[in-house]
Amino acid sequence: MKFPGGLFDLGFLLSLACITLSEADVYSPQYGIENPNILPSKLTSVNISNVFYGIMFDAGSTGTRIHIYSFIQKGPEPPQVDNEIFESVKPGLSAYVDDPEQGAETVRELLDVAKQTIPSTHWHTTPVVLKATGGLRLLPEQKAQALLLEVQELFEDSPFLVPEDCVTIMNGTYEGILAWITVNVLTGHLYGSNENTVGILDLGGASTQITFLPQTESTLHAAPEEYISSFDMFNSSYRLYTHSYLGFGLKVARLAVLGALDAKDGESRRYRSSCLPQSLKAEWKFGGVNYKFGGMKEVSPGFHSCYTEVIKVIQKKLDQQDEIKSMNFYAFSYYYDRAVDAGMIDVEKGGIILVKDFEMKAVEVCEDLNEATTGSPFLCMDLTYITALLKEGFGFYDHTELQLAKKVNNIETSWALGAAFHLIQSLKTTP
Repeated sequence: MKFPGGLFDLGFLLSLACITLSEADVYSPQYGIENPNILPSKLTSVNISNVFYGIMFDAGSTGTRIHIYSFIQKGPEPPQVDNEIFESVKPGLSAYVDDPEQGAETVRELLDVAKQTIPSTHWHTTPVVLKATGGLRLLPEQKAQALLLEVQELFEDSPFLVPEDCVTIMNGTYEGILAWITVNVLTGHLYGSNENTVGILDLGGASTQITFLPQTESTLHAAPEEYISSFDMFNSSYRLYTHSYLGFGLKVARLAVLGALDAKDGESRRYRSSCLPQSLKAEWKFGGVNYKFGGMKEVSPGFHSCYTEVIKVIQKKLDQQDEIKSMNFYAFSYYYDRAVDAGMIDVEKGGIILVKDFEMKAVEVCEDLNEATTGSPFLCMDLTYITALLKEGFGFYDHTELQLAKKVNNIETSWALGAAFHLIQSLKTTP
């Protein structure tokens, strides 16, 4: 799919940005929104006329997040992201399936942050967009649309620019593409002729994505046709391998392991797993449904018994490509969060780990469940699931390196920047 000048055309960009973050529980920094200068440029010598803004809402399964970006335009060069404000609220929109108006109120809270961080002189030219991901994809269409309609009306009443059809459920394929663009823009791999790009792994609550730029023709030929997507950017053409697996996000995977995918609210049954402490009796609410869960007294807990349960959710259900075993990948969202929770990486800096490190930590946690999971009863299950997803699902080697990153250059690693970047770029290049 080629476009003049190496850029997306407006129609495609709007569909890309407006039809498509992951559903991770992410830390929400407090910025003190009373400060009128909260989103200053990092560059002290920038003409204010060359600064513009974009607002991207990520409506995931576990929370709704707002990304407020400032961009710098220098002459004919592509615009560059200059700064970001990030905030989030929980639970996600899907939790308000029977109360759409209240769901929209959670979005209003975040929209108020945008009003207090973007200069009022720029409101009418700043586009606001909301993209829902895995959580709303799993809802009945009529109920999902009722939620989105409430948000659409909220945006229409705001002082910001509302592009057509920009409150929608995002296609999972675009989610992976846009996350890949975000990381490779932030790491400098999409500027100039550098094709040494990095792949991305995004693990949300309801879905997971893998995206990379194949370097061998064998991958392009071996991959299912629908897994290959083409686009042009910065005068270069790219053919990406990308796929979103709905139902393989961390939270939905928990339900699959527990055998609770078809549970109805109000059921008294307690779902059990050897991945949980034997004496555990607890409740967990996800997607508007309350689940009772606990351990299995008749089965000895531990990594191997847990892995036996988890592997049934993964085995032979994901496509594998040999090329990824030796490629560089950035992993974020729940890959990052669970690694932090397990003490594998620094909460602020992230770090580089091997695939086998997830397994080693899973063994450690699962073999001492009562001690290791005092802060999170699902830690054993989650680490075991991530291990199985990487090894048995995608086919990574034990020694494959993963760069776990929450931010790159102080910008969140999610699809949101890719979507905002393209939307802003299309609006700036269209008369």
